[in-house]
Amino acid sequence: MSCLNCSIKGLRFEVNVNSIELEKTIVSYLSKHHPITQRDNTIIVNEPALRDLYDFSTDHLSDDMISYRIIGEQWQSIYTADEVFSADWIDTVIQNKQIISHYQPIITADKQIYAYELLARFMDEEGKVIYPNEIFSAARIRDRLYALDRLCRLTAVKYAKKITNAKAFINFIPTSIYSPEHCLKSTTMLADQLGIETNTLVFEVVETDKVDDVNHLKRILTYYKEKGFSYALDDVGEGYNTIDLLEELTPAYMKLDMKYVQGVASDGEKQKKALQLLSKAKEIGSIPLAEGVETETDFNWLKTQGFELFQGYLFGKPAKEPVMSISK
Repeated sequence: MSCLNCSIKGLRFEVNVNSIELEKTIVSYLSKHHPITQRDNTIIVNEPALRDLYDFSTDHLSDDMISYRIIGEQWQSIYTADEVFSADWIDTVIQNKQIISHYQPIITADKQIYAYELLARFMDEEGKVIYPNEIFSAARIRDRLYALDRLCRLTAVKYAKKITNAKAFINFIPTSIYSPEHCLKSTTMLADQLGIETNTLVFEVVETDKVDDVNHLKRILTYYKEKGFSYALDDVGEGYNTIDLLEELTPAYMKLDMKYVQGVASDGEKQKKALQLLSKAKEIGSIPLAEGVETETDFNWLKTQGFELFQGYLFGKPAKEPVMSISK
């Protein structure tokens, strides 16, 4: 079964008009130039038709009488549709696979390389860098998060092939996966085709603080585990009651959010949070990893307390090639 959410096809929209007479006028106007469908109290249109409707609304309507939505998403005023139109460049990025992965080392307490996190880097058609916040913001606006997350996962798996004698941490956004059996099949198949040992891949839940459907996340993680992969929780310590989340999901790795890492050696509140999460990680058998380490002082404090793995600029920035060793 192919994943329709991951294909970059023309967007379809539902339009609701707050007036029967105005709806008749709009249907008559649009149907002369575009294929449209009427269903219940809505009009189904493609993107060119919505662009025409947007222009019509801004030119002729003073009141907020028309709302629209990408099918399955939230209703919005027609006057916000320009955000969807202006983000259409994301479709090109995904279709043309304008992405590479960079490697950032994850080290042990004695500064041996344990793994690399594979971080997506995007480019426009001229080869200039597009920052992740721009990419993911545009993807959310145009409902392309499924397709973008899939592209990132598959690219990371390909780049993981270059890693030897270490693990690869690969990010994924749980809200971009509606069915693990369907959405993740291509990821696991690619790893198998490339001959990558499943026990070397660690799938990392990003936006852990935004998890609101724990049962859905459990299904995803169960799928990964059944396929022989490990998983990690990212940014632990923010938002959601992460202590409960750790116990419920029992990840192989727990990554302490950099908010509690940077300056932890001299900040009592950060120390309290770090030790609380460290205690829970040890209780459930999760390997504690501190991310965002930038100073030897913080590194030494975390190491002394019992953190086992470390990541941050102190040991290496994301790079096009995996570094072979870390300066001691």
